[in-house]
Amino acid sequence: MNFTDILSNYNPEIIRNDIYSKTNKDVENALNKEIRTIEDFKALISPAGGNYLERMAIQSMKITQKRFGKTMQLYIPLYLSSYCQNTCVYCGFNAKIKQDRKLLTDNEILKEVKFLKNIGYEHILFVTGESPNKAGINYFKHVFELVKPYFSLISIEVQPLEQSDYEELIKLGLNTVYLYQETYIKDAYPKYHPSGKKSDFEYRLDSFERLGKAGVHRIGLGILAGLEDWRADSFFTALHLQYLEKKYWKTKYSISFPRLRPHAGIFDPNYTMNDKELAQLIFAYRLLDSDVELSLSTRENPTFRDNMLKLGITSMSAGSKTNPGGYSVAPESLEQFQVSDERSVKEINEMIKNQGYEAVMKNWDGGLQ
Repeated sequence: MNFTDILSNYNPEIIRNDIYSKTNKDVENALNKEIRTIEDFKALISPAGGNYLERMAIQSMKITQKRFGKTMQLYIPLYLSSYCQNTCVYCGFNAKIKQDRKLLTDNEILKEVKFLKNIGYEHILFVTGESPNKAGINYFKHVFELVKPYFSLISIEVQPLEQSDYEELIKLGLNTVYLYQETYIKDAYPKYHPSGKKSDFEYRLDSFERLGKAGVHRIGLGILAGLEDWRADSFFTALHLQYLEKKYWKTKYSISFPRLRPHAGIFDPNYTMNDKELAQLIFAYRLLDSDVELSLSTRENPTFRDNMLKLGITSMSAGSKTNPGGYSVAPESLEQFQVSDERSVKEINEMIKNQGYEAVMKNWDGGLQ
C-alpha cells in the first residue's frame, strides 16, 4: 500500500472538523508528552493551539537546539528556466501568461555559478518550470556535469521524474529533491492545476515513492498555504511525512512553509494564514518530529524570519532571486514570484551572528553519505 491508497481513506472535511474541535485540554495533553502522535499534532495546529504559542515556542526552541545546535543552514536557488507546460493559477510561470521565457545557456549558468560562489555558497539548488521539452533529464544531466566541479552538493526543485532518472542524477551528485504537492485535497486540486502534467494529482503524489525507491538522500515536501485550509492540508503533510519516514527510513526529510506571494498572474489566496498561525505550524512540526529539517524562504518578511530563527527553523534561503539569470545575467527576466526578504547574504549572516547562531553555507551532511 502506498500513500495514495492511505490518503483515499481520509475525508478532508472530517479531518478539518476534528482539528477545529480540539480543546485546550487536548493541547495541554500534547504539550505534556515527550513523544507526540499525529492526533497530538491535530491539537497543536488547532485554533485552541493558538492559545499556547509561548509554551510551544519554548519547547520548539529547546528541541531544535538539542538536535541541531545553534546553526542555521543557508541555501540559495538558481533558476535555470522559466518555461512551463502547466497552468497553475498561483504561479508566475503559468503557461498561459504571455511573457518572454528564458532557458539559461552554459555560459549563463557559469556566470551565475561564479556569482554565487563569490558570496560564499558551496551547495546549490536548481529550480525550473516544468517543461521536459526545454529542461528535461538530458538537460539536467548536462547541467550537473557542468557545475559539479564548483559545488559540494546539488539539490533540485523541478518536475517529477522517473525513478531511473533520479538514480542517474544521484550518480552525478544529486543530494536533495524538493517536491511540493501544493494541496493534498484531491477534489480541490484541479481548481489550481487545470492543465499540464502537474494536473495529474496521483502521478505527482506517487513521485515521492519513486524518490524513496531511488534512494535520494533527502526529500523536501510541503503545501502552498493559501490554496486550501492550511490546518487540514498540514495534517495530511504530517501524515505523509510519517509514512515516508517509516517506509524509506534511510532518507532524511525537510518541510517548507511557502505562503502565496505576488506573481505575474492575478490569483489571490482562498485561505489566509497570518504570521502567528505560521509560527504555530512550525512549532507543531518541531514538537511532532525532532529530526525533520524545517525551512523558511525569502517569501517571508525580514521581521518574521528574524524572530523565527531560534524557534524551530533549521535552514533559510538568503539573497534569493526567482528568475532565470536573476543574479548576474538577466535581472529583468520573468519571476516565479516576488521575494519579501530582499536582504543580502552578508546582511543575513550578520543577523544570524547577532543572535548567537552560526550561519552555515556548506552542507556538510552531503559529505557523510
